Amino acid sequence: MTLKKGSTDPALFAAFAALSRESLIEVEGTVRASARALQGVEVQPDRLTVVSPAEIPLPLGVVDKVNVELDTRLNHRVIDLRKPEVRRVFELRAAVLAALRAAYTARGFIEVETPKLLRQGAEGGSTLFAVQYFEEKAYLAQSPQLYKQMLMGAGFERVFEIAPAFRAEPSDTVRHLTEFTSLDAEMAYIDGAEDLQRTLEEVVRDSLADLKRRLASEENPLEERIPVGKTPFPRVPFRECVERLGRPGTETDLSTEEEKRLGELLEPERGNPFYFITDFPSETKRTTFYARRMDSDPTLTGYFDLAYRGLELASGGPREHRLEPLLANLAAAGLSAAQFPGYLEAFRFGMPTHGGWGFGVDRFVQRLAELSNIRESRLFPRDRYRLDP
Repeated sequence: MTLKKGSTDPALFAAFAALSRESLIEVEGTVRASARALQGVEVQPDRLTVVSPAEIPLPLGVVDKVNVELDTRLNHRVIDLRKPEVRRVFELRAAVLAALRAAYTARGFIEVETPKLLRQGAEGGSTLFAVQYFEEKAYLAQSPQLYKQMLMGAGFERVFEIAPAFRAEPSDTVRHLTEFTSLDAEMAYIDGAEDLQRTLEEVVRDSLADLKRRLASEENPLEERIPVGKTPFPRVPFRECVERLGRPGTETDLSTEEEKRLGELLEPERGNPFYFITDFPSETKRTTFYARRMDSDPTLTGYFDLAYRGLELASGGPREHRLEPLLANLAAAGLSAAQFPGYLEAFRFGMPTHGGWGFGVDRFVQRLAELSNIRESRLFPRDRYRLDP
């Protein structure tokens, strides 16, 4: 519908009054200064064109200050994303990715892309999504772990990848998704876990400083929430964490509640919201077959978590680069070398010492934007129950 009238014609004003909220229109007229207008100008209309009328009623308001359940927001995500405060989260997310890429590139890392359709998962089959791949079965990638290590044997030395990953975990929490964005990095010729931790903390520190600059230039108010990354981050051994929490044994990982409690203890004590939990025991579930055990004490690994205010952001550590111990770890995990022919070939012709980490981009955005649920950090989140929109 198009109306072209004199600006004093009642029909034009009636047409404006009949518009439904969120309709897309084009207006032609005279631009004038106005002290009452939010942007200091107003348009005296001469012509109105309705490009696309919005249906009535709206499933949720865009400018209304009314609380709406998260499920309702996600069910009508396109409308929800029109909200300025929601858009600012994704402007922050874009700036996070740009800052991280810049920090890795400045340190000589090459960005790579690895397959997401695999014959075998990197960490066993319990959390894999199976898909039909022509006449056989394939799996969606849990991580690019095995390919990162293969690239170390190919001489790439420093790589990173920002890509989707998939885990079929039946979790329904505010910090888990079935499809998420992981930033994975791997480094060759390391002396131990400290090389990895130092690089990771520097990347986080420089990314936060870059992020604050980017958001300030965009006048995004979320810039005020970005912390300063004070390095070095504290290192706290896993066994000390368990003792501080007052529970015996080291055979299991920290629970979500234990991670939160540890953050409450360590931040005021160490003066830093970021900290590493180091030296994970070999018995914990996160210690996979490719994790290198300490030569001085095989019950321990150099594996670590990077946490921020009680939320795990990254996990990693030195990998086993020697073929025979790697084969022994595979057998101990109940896996067969025949399942990993391409992966193991990389270790048969000279593999340097190496290690790396996986970093949760969605969790990082969730924490920085102070979102109550990780689903708010993704445009169209996927969880145990959501496949649409």
